[in-house]
Amino acid sequence: MREAASVTDLRDLLDRLRAGVVGRVRELELVIAAIDANRHILIEGPPGTGKSTLLRGVAREMDIGFEFVEGNAELTPARLIGHFDPARVLSEGYDPDVFVAGPLAQALKDGSLLYIEELNRVPEETLNVLITVMSERELNVPRLGRIEAAPGFRLVSAMNPFDAVGTARISGAVYDRVCRIAVGYQSVADETMILRRETAQASPGAHNDVDASWRDGVVELVRLTRNHPDLRIGSSIRGAIDMVMVANSLAQLRAATPYTPSVSLDAALVALSGRVRVREGTSRVSEDVIRELWESVFGRSQAEGEDGEGKDGAPTRGTTSS
Repeated sequence: MREAASVTDLRDLLDRLRAGVVGRVRELELVIAAIDANRHILIEGPPGTGKSTLLRGVAREMDIGFEFVEGNAELTPARLIGHFDPARVLSEGYDPDVFVAGPLAQALKDGSLLYIEELNRVPEETLNVLITVMSERELNVPRLGRIEAAPGFRLVSAMNPFDAVGTARISGAVYDRVCRIAVGYQSVADETMILRRETAQASPGAHNDVDASWRDGVVELVRLTRNHPDLRIGSSIRGAIDMVMVANSLAQLRAATPYTPSVSLDAALVALSGRVRVREGTSRVSEDVIRELWESVFGRSQAEGEDGEGKDGAPTRGTTSS
């Protein structure tokens, strides 16, 4: 087991990470502390809350190897561990050089972080392999032998809440072997900063005061999807980013502005209707809910005239027609 970093090193690491990650100071501190203590980690929270960004940033700044695995129903133990090359086995037999290491075996050998995304989509038999590795810090592969974890190896994983479609409950045996860090959606200020950072180059010729007000409304719209009674799942900040990017491109096609009601509403429908999930039992479709929320934020649209042609109006939220 490697020696823990000094307090100064850890604080310097935190400062570097804060420069690249919006908000999440507490979560950064917890992840750094858990990794420095040589613990396995599970970050649990809704989609689009920066779980992957946070873990990748920590691994990069700590200069730790990083093996990425996407958790899904096809992640069998063989795909995770590795396999013997069948063609070479015929000619060379079960020689160690014939073994093709999977991400788990590679992370064990290198002392890297094994990052598994969507842990609660992983089949139970594959999770059982991980339980053994977390407990014993070694892996026994038939015809290959024992692979011992090099110093630095840890499992870091992320998952969405259990009620997300396609997920399963994680057993107590897994939770007993990890340090769990729960994350939620970020604050309004943090999400606004993320949106502005990600879309800063989207419309370089626009007036910043007008765009800023409209972007703030986009963040508000996205946040409202998370609490609407007809929606089971709302949108992450990714929906706001897509809405702004689509609106900027659509505005150019229509010779309008991103905050022209017809442009803004269509961008919202495109970016958000597929991200949200309507509750079972309701007769509404996602487009109805998005349109309702858009009008609650930007005012009822006058974009459609009787002839169906779009008019260049402005939303009521703090912007003026240009």
